[in-house]
Amino acid sequence: MPLMTTAPITQDVHTIPRKLPEGGKINIIGLTRDQLRAALIAAGCPEKQAKMRVGQIWQWVYFFGLRDFAEMTNLSKDFRALLAEKFELVLPEVVTRQISEDGTRKYLVRIQGGHEVEVVYIPETDRGTLCISSQVGCTLTCSFCHTGTQKLVRNLTPAEIVGQVMLARDDLDEWPVKGASNADPAARLVSNIVLMGMGEPLYNFENVRDAMHIVMDGEGIALGRRRITLSTSGVVPEIARTAREIGCLLAVSFHATTDEVRDVLVPINKKWNIATLLDALRDYPGLSNSERITFEYVMLDGVNDSKEDAYRLIELLRGIPAKVNLIPFNEWPGAPYKRSSGNRIHAFADIINAAGYASPIRKPRGEDIMAACGQLKSATERARKSRKEIEAEAGLGG
Repeated sequence: MPLMTTAPITQDVHTIPRKLPEGGKINIIGLTRDQLRAALIAAGCPEKQAKMRVGQIWQWVYFFGLRDFAEMTNLSKDFRALLAEKFELVLPEVVTRQISEDGTRKYLVRIQGGHEVEVVYIPETDRGTLCISSQVGCTLTCSFCHTGTQKLVRNLTPAEIVGQVMLARDDLDEWPVKGASNADPAARLVSNIVLMGMGEPLYNFENVRDAMHIVMDGEGIALGRRRITLSTSGVVPEIARTAREIGCLLAVSFHATTDEVRDVLVPINKKWNIATLLDALRDYPGLSNSERITFEYVMLDGVNDSKEDAYRLIELLRGIPAKVNLIPFNEWPGAPYKRSSGNRIHAFADIINAAGYASPIRKPRGEDIMAACGQLKSATERARKSRKEIEAEAGLGG
């Protein structure tokens, strides 16, 4: 399929700030420990007690998953009454839950203002991965991605990001009962988190960072930093900051081996091209063979799947501890691309593997419920469009 270089350049980020109700209760979920301490003191908690109270509340909310202050039995009745008067524990609302034939679960989740995002849980034999969203819609207009055809509405708050993890644990009945110790994350149903849902996480950096600190906190949900993978399309100025301030693993939506093709597939490439992106990745703090960068590469028939592409990719990766996730394109209604053939994907993988890079082929999951990679788009925004309309938006011809 011929490519044209007229895809829209990535928009500058203008998001609608969330309006909080005047004089409303403060939602504890999503507050950092310091923010919660300050809020408790402002509500009348003696300063000397505040740190201890933060620890107690933190354990009830994030270890046991409680939503009712009355059940926090190691707090005095007066303090519980104060919490109920001044604070609340509110998660996003699950509107629908779909379960795929392969066990994948997709949640349509409503957040403040009536907007909706999608969350996907993928069970595997050795792990359970939760794919969470960081924005309503996406600015990036990547031409192969269904999510990118939905215009950005706003960034998610820390409460809305952490809340996705909590509602999945609710649905999977995974909170420990009182008296139980926190299970080894490797044995948990939600053992890994990937920021690969709707949105570009690095365009919502502070909120994502604060939410992940809550998820990683050892006295609560307690998922270690190496169990969290943040996927970016290449927001170069925030890449080093991700290592310093979050410390999670990094994945890059790469998908092409020349700027000409990547400009169309991932238009952010027009701001930070392949060479600039790779320089930032080589300098990624803490990069080692034990913490390799994952390069995500969606296989598009006749676009980026040639043997020449495979050899170019090897050259580009030199000096970067990396693995390459090959993703068979997950088609969606009106998609302007087709999935590469199995033979072509395996031939590509063999070339990458022979050069010493792991090149697993991702098994499509949840395709029957539109939960696979690149298919997420909230149902209320999923207007039926013709292939011609979508191709025009993506700047594609042929």
